[in-house]
Amino acid sequence: MQQDPYYQPSLAVTRENALLRAVYNWMVVGLGISGLTAYFTANSPAVLNLIFGNSFTMILLIVAELGMVYAISGGVRNLRASTATTLFMLFSFVNGLTLSAVLLAYTYESIATTFLVTAGTFGVTSLFGYVTKKDLSSMGNFLFMALIGLIIASVVNIFLASSTMGWIITYAGILIFVGLTAYDTQKIKKLNATVSPADGESYGRLALIGALMLYLDFVNLFLLLLRVMGGRRN
Repeated sequence: MQQDPYYQPSLAVTRENALLRAVYNWMVVGLGISGLTAYFTANSPAVLNLIFGNSFTMILLIVAELGMVYAISGGVRNLRASTATTLFMLFSFVNGLTLSAVLLAYTYESIATTFLVTAGTFGVTSLFGYVTKKDLSSMGNFLFMALIGLIIASVVNIFLASSTMGWIITYAGILIFVGLTAYDTQKIKKLNATVSPADGESYGRLALIGALMLYLDFVNLFLLLLRVMGGRRN
C-alpha cells in the first residue's frame, strides 16, 4: 500500500505533548495558588481564627472542595471550559486555606525538603506513566479499591488512635498515590485521543480535569511524605 504523502506520524504525539503541557501548566498554577494562600493564611491570625476557630467553617470548606472536584471531574455535564477554570482556581484557593495547617505544624525547612522529594518522585512516576507501553488500567482499578480501603482505615483509626496503624496507612498511602500518578498520567494520554484540539471547550475542560487529577495525586503524596520526613515545630 502506498503511504499517504500527507500522513504525519508525529501528529498524535504532538497532540499528546500539547495536552500534557496544558495539564502540567494548570497543575503548577493550582499548586502555586494553594501554596501562596496557605502561606498568607498561616501568617494571618484573623483568618486562622476564622477557619480553625469554628469547626463549622472547616466542614463548609471541605464540602465546598468535594463539590468543586465533583463538578470539574464530570459530575456536571457540559461544563464550560471557562467555568471549569474558575472552579479549579477556586478549589486551589480553598484547599490552600485548609493546607495552612501544615505550615503551622511543620518547619519550613522540612516542608521545602519534602516538597522537592515529592516533586522528584512525582516527575519520575508521571514520566513512567507516559512512556510505558504497559496498560495500567487493571492497576488503576486495584489502586482505586485500595484508596477506598485506605480512607475507611483512616476513619477507623480516628477512634482507635493506633500509631502502628497510622504508620501502615501512611506508607500504604505513599505507594497508592505513586501508582495513581502513573495511572492518571496514562489515562490523560489516552483521553487525549477522544477529543479534538479544534473543540476548544472539550479540550480545555479535559486539560483541567487532568490537572485536577495530578494536583490531587501530588498534594496527597506530599502530605503523606511530610508525615514521614517532616520536622514538627516545637
